[in-house]
Amino acid sequence: MILKFKSLILLLVLTVLSCSSLQTNPEAVNITQNYIAENPVTTVSHASTLVEIEHNVLLAAWFGGKHEGAKDVSIYISSYKEKKWSAPKKIIEPLIKDGDALPCWNPVLFKSKAQNLYLFYKVGKNPREWFGAMIVSKDNGNTWSEAKYLPKGILGPIRNKPIETTPGVILCGSSTESIDDNKWRVFIETYTEATDSWTITDINDRKNFDIIQPTFLVHSAKEIQILSRSRHNKLISSRSEDNGKTWQKTDSISVVNSNSGVDAVTLSDKSFLLVNNPLKMGKDWFNGRNILDVEYSNDGLSWLKLFDLENQKEGEFSYPAIIRTSDKKVHVLYTYNRKFIKHTTFDLK
Repeated sequence: MILKFKSLILLLVLTVLSCSSLQTNPEAVNITQNYIAENPVTTVSHASTLVEIEHNVLLAAWFGGKHEGAKDVSIYISSYKEKKWSAPKKIIEPLIKDGDALPCWNPVLFKSKAQNLYLFYKVGKNPREWFGAMIVSKDNGNTWSEAKYLPKGILGPIRNKPIETTPGVILCGSSTESIDDNKWRVFIETYTEATDSWTITDINDRKNFDIIQPTFLVHSAKEIQILSRSRHNKLISSRSEDNGKTWQKTDSISVVNSNSGVDAVTLSDKSFLLVNNPLKMGKDWFNGRNILDVEYSNDGLSWLKLFDLENQKEGEFSYPAIIRTSDKKVHVLYTYNRKFIKHTTFDLK
C-alpha cells in the first residue's frame, strides 16, 4: 500500500513538472489594422521603423519614392497619437554628391535611456555601396540635428531596432552585402553615447552562413540572442553570454523564412514575439512574402504561430517592425505591396 502511495506521489510530481515545462502560448486579442496613409505620398513605401517617444505616442519612419533605389527616395515620418496617424512628412532627402543624387534606405528609430531620439539610415546607390548616417532629436522629434555621417566602415543598425542593456551603450545589429563575391555577413556595432564612438564585434560563424539584418532577443542581463535573415530558407541564431562582447552558437533554427526581413520583441526573459514570412524562397526575390505571421516563443529557438497578419495567394507583405508600448499593447508595421505602410495593433491574453 505504501509503495503504491509513493508511486502515485511520484506520478503526480512528474505530471506537474511535465505540464510546467510545456510552452503555453498567449492569445492575440483586440486586433486592429489600418494604413499610416490611405493615400500614400510616394509611389513606393518600404522598410518602416517604429518607436514609442512618450506614453501612447509613436513615431514611424520609412523610405519612399518612385521605386527602391530611385534618385528621389527620401525618408518620411508620421506620428501616432490618440489612435490617429499624422500626414507623412519628408524629413531626409537624397544626398547630392558629385552632381549625383544618392537615395536613402532603411531608416531605424531608437530612443535611448538618456532620452536621445535617433534616426539612423543609409545612403547610397545600392546595399553593397551604401554608408551610414544619423540625425538626433532632443525633443521627441519636433526638431532634429543636421545629418551626421558615420565613421568609415560603420553602417549603424542595418534594419532593426537596437537594444540598450547598459545605459549609454547601444548595440546595433548590422550586416554587409559584399560587392565582389556577394557574401552576406552579420556583425554587431556598439555605439557609446558619452564618447560618440563606435566599435565592431564579429559573430563567430564557423558554418559561414549568408546572413543579414539581425534582430535582438534579450534573455537576461548577460544573455542576448540575435536572429538573422538568410539565404538558407531558415532563420539563423547566434548567442552572447557576456552582454554582446562575444557571439557564439551560430546555427540555423527550425523557423522557415523566405529570405525576407524579420523583427522580434522581448516581452520578458522567457517570452518573445517574432514577425516572419514563414515560407521558403521562390524563383523571384518577392516569392514567399505573401504570408506574414506573428510567432511566439519562450526560449528564442522553438516558435509557434499566433496568427497571420496577411495570408494571400499573391502579394508582398514584408519588412516588419514590432514593439510593445508602455500600456502593454503590441504594434506592428510592415510593407503592404510596396504601396502602403500597414499598422496592426493587438493585446496578448
